[in-house]
Amino acid sequence: MSDATTLSTQDVSRLLKDPSADARAALAPKLAGHLESESLSQGEFAIAHDILNMMARDTAVIVRRALADNLKHTHNLPRDVALTLARDIDDVALPILETSQVFTDEDLVELVREVPEAKQMAIARRNSLSAPVTDALIQTDNREVVRTVVRNGGADITEHSLNRVLDRFGDAEDIQDPMVRRRELPLTVAERLVSRVSDHLKTYLMTHHELSADTASELVMKARERATVNLLGPDADELDVERLAAQLHANGRLTPTLVFRALCVGDLAFFEHSMAQLAGVPVVNARTLLHDRGPLGLKSLYDKAGLPEGLFPAMRVAVGILNDTDPRAKDFDQASFGRLMLERILSNADDLHADDAAYLLRKLDDLAEEESAA
Repeated sequence: MSDATTLSTQDVSRLLKDPSADARAALAPKLAGHLESESLSQGEFAIAHDILNMMARDTAVIVRRALADNLKHTHNLPRDVALTLARDIDDVALPILETSQVFTDEDLVELVREVPEAKQMAIARRNSLSAPVTDALIQTDNREVVRTVVRNGGADITEHSLNRVLDRFGDAEDIQDPMVRRRELPLTVAERLVSRVSDHLKTYLMTHHELSADTASELVMKARERATVNLLGPDADELDVERLAAQLHANGRLTPTLVFRALCVGDLAFFEHSMAQLAGVPVVNARTLLHDRGPLGLKSLYDKAGLPEGLFPAMRVAVGILNDTDPRAKDFDQASFGRLMLERILSNADDLHADDAAYLLRKLDDLAEEESAA
């Protein structure tokens, strides 16, 4: 190693002649290089460790700050020295807290619980954050800390913590927006976001466009249903679909039109779980009744689910079509299938009520608009 990056006898002599804070601070980069040396013996490391401990407790801030700045990327930085620096004043602590990789998750969780906001923010900005650390940061309920965590693409945020964020800050657009933009969101969290955004949209429509509450509600309901169905891809996990249906039902958002929309785009799993939730039966029982080729299975489940009588003819035709379709086939296209589904319903459901037929026609128009905009 070169003299520029390692300690030498000249450095020691210079320090003895000039024991100023500036001279001590100048040792920091060489100490960092010394620690990274692969040829460092156990004895040499022990001496460097002692020097680091002394410098980490130096009375001069310039020395401690130089140490933190130069050692924040050092993988061999002794953990006890890092913890000493992390508990120092902000000028010293923030670089270490934001960057150093020598801390354990337990260290970071403990620090989050004991340090003030500025240091919590530094931890929240780290390139990667494990679930226990993000849990601790979100549990601070500090808006700025929480927003920083949600914006951090390297943060592993559990479903429980995401729901806590929505419980505390669900109306805050500066937290909603980065949450929506995260690479992955649990379906139940995504649905709650859809609902929150819909509520804001309704208020906006009424205040900015002078729409009546009923008209605004109808527009918002359509947007919410479309967004909810779009959350579910063909590879959605069965348990996630079940939990989403349960959450919608528990919050009064599992509407007949939402269930029917899912059926019309071929989302069989969500349709099955939704019917099971509405009827209050196990999903295996709902599947048996839904796919019974006889006349009684579907009707008994439909009645138990409390769905509108006038929509049953359409539902009966749609289920029959879906029973003969494989939504998981490679050539399956939701928009085309939805159009075909509604066309067949209108031509085959002879006892469909006029109001329901008009509704289905509007839905058919919706699908056409979605397809043309895609």
